[in-house]
Parts: sequence; C-alpha cells; structure tokens
Amino acid sequence: MNEITIELAQENPTEFYGGKKNKNVELLKKYFPKIKIVVRGNKISAYGEEEILEVFEKQVDRLVTHYGKFNTLDDDIVQQILESDETDNFGLDPADHKAILHGVGGKLIKAQTLNQAKLVEAMSKNDMVFAVGPAGTGKTYTGVALAVKALKTKQVKRIILTRPAVEAGENLGFLPGDLKEKLDPYMQPLYDSLRDMIPAEKLEHYIETGVIQIAPMAFMRGRTLDNAFVILDEAQNTTHNQMKMFLTRMGKNAKFMITGDPGQIDLPRRVISGLKEAILVLNNVKGIGLIYLDDKDVIRHRLVKQVIEAYKQTEHHN
Repeated sequence: MNEITIELAQENPTEFYGGKKNKNVELLKKYFPKIKIVVRGNKISAYGEEEILEVFEKQVDRLVTHYGKFNTLDDDIVQQILESDETDNFGLDPADHKAILHGVGGKLIKAQTLNQAKLVEAMSKNDMVFAVGPAGTGKTYTGVALAVKALKTKQVKRIILTRPAVEAGENLGFLPGDLKEKLDPYMQPLYDSLRDMIPAEKLEHYIETGVIQIAPMAFMRGRTLDNAFVILDEAQNTTHNQMKMFLTRMGKNAKFMITGDPGQIDLPRRVISGLKEAILVLNNVKGIGLIYLDDKDVIRHRLVKQVIEAYKQTEHHN
C-alpha cells in the first residue's frame, strides 16, 4: 500500500480541518472513499493506490493554496474545489489590477481610488516610494497590504514597520513578551492594518519570530535592512538625521515605502521635517517613486458628506 504525508505550514490547522468536528477532513474522506486518511497535528497522511493518492495530493494542494490566499476555508469552498477542474482558480481575478490580496475571512483588499492604484503601480516599478497625503487617504493601509503580499509571495522574508515616536520617546526598543505590552499605542494603527490581513494566530507567530517587526525608529540604527519590505509611517515627524539614517539602511532585495502628511508636523519649531526635505532632495532620482494622495482618496462613511453639508448650512446662517 502506498502512503503520502502532507505537512501544513500552520502550527495549529484547526480552521483548515474545518473546526472541532474536522468538517473539511470528513468531506475529503467522502470524496476519496478508496483511501485511508489520517490527520495528526499539522500532518495529513493518506494510504491507498498511487493514482488516487496523486489526485488527492493535488486537491489538498489546491485547498492549501486557497486557504493561504483567502485565510478562510468553509465546507462550501471545499466542496467547490473538490468538484471542480484543477485549472479553476477561485481567487483573485487576474484582470482586477486593483486587487492586492485577500485578507482575514476572505475580504478582498484592493486599491479603492485612482491614487491608491497609482501607489500600487509605483511600488511594483520602484524599490523606494514616497506616498504623501493627508490622514485617512489609505497610504499606510495600502502599503501594509503590499508588504503582506510581498511576504506571502516570498518576494521578501520579513516586514518592518516603523514610525518616529515623537511623543513616546525614541528608546522603547523592541521588547519580547506579550503583544499588548510590546505595541505602544503609537504603533497601534499599523497593527490594526495587519489584523485585517493576517489571521490573529499567524500574526502573533510572525511577530514572535521576528518575521514582522513593529518598532520605533531608534531600532533601525546600525542595521542593514535586506530581504525586507520596510514601511516608515508618519515620516513628516522625522528629522533630517533620522530620515537620512533610515534611507541609507536599505539593503539588498529591499522595498522601502515612506508615508506621511507634510500638513501634520509635530516636530519642535525650526526643526525641518525629514520628509519635506527628502521630497525636495530626491525628486529627480531615478528608481524612486513619488505619489501624492489628496482629499478625494479619503474613504469615509456616506454620512460624513451629509454632516459636512449640514455644518456648512449653519455656518452660512451664522
């Protein structure tokens, strides 16, 4: 009797197996009645005729790919995949050039506006891109999505997210331990974006093993960042020295994205913003992209428009 064993990347693949009752595994058994399927930890073993095992392995591969891409696998999808042709790729429509990746629960994360789409495009053509615009324009969120995609497709080995911690002091360091302690409130928006894109358990594993690092800028000093997708967020609050230090950390096979809003600088008076200066200095350097986002890129609740309108009315009357 032939045997194959498939090892899953997840430490705890309960969701892949279909919850406590292993619904997905039961479906596999139903579709492959002639082979014996045994599941232990993150290993799936199957025993039977070679030809059937080959088909079984291909189908499990497709399920694994689907789970990796969409972070979800319900029995309907399992059934669809098992009943469909191998060439069917229930996934990102290659024609949808705005699509970046599928987040938690299969949510499609894509560029929502023209400038966000330009940002995605710029990042695919350049290794360093500046994304400049007001808060709420999706700069950071789009950047984090591109970083997660680069990690998933193995273009990079790690993601490093950093911000100049103006009010928090620069010497927080990168402390092991509980996630909550590790991430001071200043880093929270970056963590929130990641939570949309990577299942909680996997995210925790990535952070614990250093595949994803969220740290203040002081952490960058003296390091060369290679094989990494690095995002410097809130870059308007960097000084000349911090920005120069950061930009010269770039190592081999690295992608750097610098986001910020020159209209919201929290630096002391008379200190030049490293972002403003960098935009002027690097304006004509080949291989560096510069994308401006504006109010049109703010995706807000439809009520916001009405609130603004209502205020306008009262302001006119006063």
